[in-house]
Amino acid sequence: MKNYSFIRAWILPVLLISFHLKAQKPVYRDVPFLQDFSVKYYPDKKGSSLSHIASDRNGVIKVLSSDGLLHLRDGAFLHPGTLVPDETYRFQKDKKTVSLQRYQDQLVYLSDQYVYSNAWAGKLLSAHQLPGARHFAGGKDFLFLVADSGTLHLVKGDQVLWKTPAGQVREIRYHKKNDVFYVLSDHDLYVLSPASKSLKKVFGGSSFRSFDFSEDGASAYVGTSGGYLVVDLAKGTQIGKTHTRVPVSDITLVRNIHGRIWFGTGNGAYALRADGKYDYYNGERWLPGNEVVDIAEGPDRSVLVLTGNGLGQIMFKSMTLADKAAFFDKQVRERHIRVGFNSTLSGMKHGDLSTGYLSDSDNDGLWTSMYLSGEIFRYAVTRSKEALQNCRESLEAMERLYDITPVDGFPARSFERSGHIGQLADPERWQHASAKDWDWKSTTSSDEVIGHIFAFGAMAELVDDPDLKKRSVALIDTLMSHILRHDMYLVDFDGKPTQWGRWNPEYVNSFPVIVGDRKLNSSNIVAMLQTAYHFTKKEKYRKKAFELMDKHGYFENLMRPMKIIGSAPQGTGDLSELLSDGWNHSDDEMYYMGYWGLYRYAFNDTLKRQYKKAIIDHWEAERPEKEGLWNIMTALTGTPDFDLNEAIWYLKEHPLDLIEWNISNSHREDIEKLAPNFRKQTTKEVLPPDERPVQRHNANMFSLDRNGKGNGNGEKSAGDIWLLPYWMG
Repeated sequence: MKNYSFIRAWILPVLLISFHLKAQKPVYRDVPFLQDFSVKYYPDKKGSSLSHIASDRNGVIKVLSSDGLLHLRDGAFLHPGTLVPDETYRFQKDKKTVSLQRYQDQLVYLSDQYVYSNAWAGKLLSAHQLPGARHFAGGKDFLFLVADSGTLHLVKGDQVLWKTPAGQVREIRYHKKNDVFYVLSDHDLYVLSPASKSLKKVFGGSSFRSFDFSEDGASAYVGTSGGYLVVDLAKGTQIGKTHTRVPVSDITLVRNIHGRIWFGTGNGAYALRADGKYDYYNGERWLPGNEVVDIAEGPDRSVLVLTGNGLGQIMFKSMTLADKAAFFDKQVRERHIRVGFNSTLSGMKHGDLSTGYLSDSDNDGLWTSMYLSGEIFRYAVTRSKEALQNCRESLEAMERLYDITPVDGFPARSFERSGHIGQLADPERWQHASAKDWDWKSTTSSDEVIGHIFAFGAMAELVDDPDLKKRSVALIDTLMSHILRHDMYLVDFDGKPTQWGRWNPEYVNSFPVIVGDRKLNSSNIVAMLQTAYHFTKKEKYRKKAFELMDKHGYFENLMRPMKIIGSAPQGTGDLSELLSDGWNHSDDEMYYMGYWGLYRYAFNDTLKRQYKKAIIDHWEAERPEKEGLWNIMTALTGTPDFDLNEAIWYLKEHPLDLIEWNISNSHREDIEKLAPNFRKQTTKEVLPPDERPVQRHNANMFSLDRNGKGNGNGEKSAGDIWLLPYWMG
């Protein structure tokens, strides 16, 4: 066994002054950005087929269905509205309306006889003489081009000015700048000049579905069954190759909405970004259904995405990260506080927040520790009385985890009112408390313990309330005394160590060096002992930490590079093989919860420099995940290289909707998938948080799908997911 007594040495101040040049860390100025979210509307009547949508200058939105016109009732973010029969114009019902669109900022309709509108005092009533009309577009001075399956009529007033046969017409668009109409068939793109009344082929191809113009009008984006292509309208030639590396290549709709090109498919919608990538909207976080039937501009620069199951109105609100923090703070306090715990709202019916209940969790202590830590950092930054009160209430819940068990210094996983054990998760783990009317959950693990120490240490250091400081230090001392008293184990009510509360060398060093738990447990216990010594100054904690590092190799364990961690060879033991079947993202969370105490409360500067190396080595392994919390926690080492931009990306791109909707990405054709690997990294580049399932920090950020788990059956708390990295940052 190697001896690491040298790490006790203290570096002379003169050496620190001479050789330590502190790099300046990058900062982010909190400026407004556009936050997207969705307001959804579901049909009031089942079985109605939805086909078209449009809005006018007044913000009125109309939906055309097989049962006539519909409009919106109620509807707000997280509180869906309905699509109900539109009774506004009673005498419009007798018209067999087949399409509608926005023209000169008003709603214009196409029936089997007319192009008509209720605007302009109802004077627009142009007979088009095509009983099977399906498509139309408005040009200059109320000139309309109307088409059925194979004929074009140019109409103004009651006159058909010109007519011609055409191929299978799919769409018509008016090009305002050139005062011409473009017509798309299955195989060709045509241009029609109203002045010369001539139809000319511009470009030919195959499997054309839909098109729209670029913002400058110089080109057209044409959607096909195999991606989209861009056509130079002046030259009639394709620009570049066909774009097939898109989320879904079978495109049914193309729309230019507020200067961005949107694509509708049978599996969601996506918008082209300036960097050539796409914002993908899939699942009921965004859309009532994934089969997109129409897309149109909406009020207040929103985008209306009509699906077979209803309308998703994608809103874009200017806000800062501080605004987002205020929104999430309200979310937590209104819906996620259970007897002081930071909890999940479970048992919801299809996203209905009023139907959920606050559920217990194996990790009530951990999730609450993370929320509590976020509020501690919030208070340290703002001195907010509200944040301080939130700290008090969460600390009360944490304290009771210790008070409610019969074992001194042993915290429960959770507690709940008695008489309902059968309704709680893992009923076999619950015990009756001596406190009347309460039960508590046993088998507490290292996940909870490291979270507790992180929160208690942050509170003891950063909260200037003497009472809270005293109580948090007492909890650190109580917990760590229990662990030392029981030979580095967490011992339950039955007198036995819990399955995962084990830091004894006999257990830790029983694993091969390739197994992550050997490194993790060593890192965590040293961090915990350093925290205990820092605040209590009790020599027993310092002595035990150096004993573990010097005598039992814990320093070598915690410094071991992440690249060594892998799958244990067969024959090294069932537990070793079980714990190393792949990268454990819960371990990442535990490492980082411990890094606060490992680095910040290091016994000396020599150790601190070594710990910094270990933390940055871990961060290098985690960088592909662009995990906001890991980037921000790495910054505590003082390194200027911690991917600040990726941390801001995580905070900005996180959805406001934290409901657990089913989401699919595995089918996407724009992502580069990787072969199965130890890290469980599924794609070369991680997807933005708002395009993947809602996840806590202990999950794999490369998870692509959430299916068949009860669509919209719960809402996660932003307390640990978002507020902790924000306020720590």
